[in-house]
Amino acid sequence: MKINAQDEIGKYPLVLTAKEISLILKISKPSAYEVMKRNDFPLIKIGRCKRVLREEFFVWLKTQQENLIKNGE
Repeated sequence: MKINAQDEIGKYPLVLTAKEISLILKISKPSAYEVMKRNDFPLIKIGRCKRVLREEFFVWLKTQQENLIKNGE
């Protein structure tokens, strides 16, 4: 049985936290907060809480990958 990437993405909550981003990217939670500080990151601030919509995060992640390939890294 082939696993669809969309099915995998759909297993995550609609709104992701730094903890979930750290698990997805396999980085530390402080490193996830550093990623969330980037100007191009689709951050949602709710008071002091930082969140990102699941779909927007994965679109952003794909864009990062495409930029690396385009720049030959």
